[in-house]
Amino acid sequence: MKKFLKMTTLATVLSLALVGCGGGGDNAAQKATTSTTDTEQIVLDLSIPEPEGAKFDIAAKAFKEELEKLTDNQMTVKIHYNNSLGGEREVFELMGMGSLDMAIQSAGPMGNWVPEFNMFDLPFLFDNKDHARAVLDGEVGDELAQKFEQAANVKILGWVENGFVATSSNKAINSVEDVKGMKIRVQENELQIDTWKAYGADPTPMAWTEVFTGLQQGVIDGHSNSLATIQSSKIYEVQSHVALLEDRFSPGPISISKSVFDSLTPEQQEAVIKAAEYAVPIGRKANDDKVAEAAKFIQENGVVITEPDKESFKAKTASVYEKWAPIIGEEIIEKAKNTKY
Repeated sequence: MKKFLKMTTLATVLSLALVGCGGGGDNAAQKATTSTTDTEQIVLDLSIPEPEGAKFDIAAKAFKEELEKLTDNQMTVKIHYNNSLGGEREVFELMGMGSLDMAIQSAGPMGNWVPEFNMFDLPFLFDNKDHARAVLDGEVGDELAQKFEQAANVKILGWVENGFVATSSNKAINSVEDVKGMKIRVQENELQIDTWKAYGADPTPMAWTEVFTGLQQGVIDGHSNSLATIQSSKIYEVQSHVALLEDRFSPGPISISKSVFDSLTPEQQEAVIKAAEYAVPIGRKANDDKVAEAAKFIQENGVVITEPDKESFKAKTASVYEKWAPIIGEEIIEKAKNTKY
C-alpha cells in the first residue's frame, strides 16, 4: 500500500510538472478538451490574420456557431487573431504537420505547394467577382483543393476571400500610361513583378510592415491591396488617390489539417463540412460589406477613387501570360477563363 501511494504521488507530481511546462502540448493529436456532462468537447484552434470584427472573423464565428449547433455543442472553435500562431505560410505548414487545426486566411502562400495557385496573380484572369467565385466553387476550385490536400496535407472546406485589389497612389491613375515609371510596391512574387514591369512601372518588392513608412517617405509611389486593408492600415493618411484596377483576385480558403479531419468520426466530419458551407456566403458578404464601408470611409477622409481604363492595362499583359501560362498550366487557366457564371 505504501509503495502504491508513493507511485500515485509521483505520478501526480509528474503530471503537474508536465502541465506547467506545456507538456500537454498544442499538437492537434492531443486535442484540447473541456469536460461536459457525458462527453468531452472537441475544441478546434483556428487562426486568422486579422483582428476581431474583420471579415475573416465574421466567417470564423459563423463556422463556430454552426458547428456548435450541428454537434449539440460537442464541438467548438477557438479563434486566434492577428496571426498570433504564425504567419500565413507557417500556418499552412503547421496544419500540414498536424500541429494546428484550422485557418481562414489568404491563398497567397499556397503556390509554394501547388504551382497552379499562382494563377490568382495573373492579371485580369477574372471578369468580376461572380466569375471568380464560380471558378472557386466549380471544377477548378475542386481540382486546386485536391492537389493542395495531397501536397500539403491540408483540406480545403470552402472559399471566402480578400477579393480584388485596388492601387493607391498620390495622383490619379486613369490608364496604363499613368503608372509609367512609378515605384509600385509588390509582394516578393516574381509574377507580380513581371506584371508591373509589363505595365511600364518600376515594381519594388517590400515587406508589408514597411509599406506605410515607404509610402509616407516616398520610397514607393503606390501599392495594391483591398479597399478594406487600405482603410484598416490607414494608407489613406499617406496616399490621396485609389484606382479600382482590380487586376488580381485573392481567395481565402477555410482549411483544416487533414490529420485532424481524419481523426474525427464520420458524423463530426460531416458537421465540419456543413458548418463551412454555411460560413462561406456569410464570409463573402462580410467582404462585400467591408469593401463598401471602406470605400465610403476613405472618400470621407479625402481620398479620390477612380475607375481606370482596364483595357489599356490588359493590352500590356501578353508577355506575362506567355511566360507564366506554361509554368502554371495552360489547361487550368483556360478552364478558369471559360467557367460560366
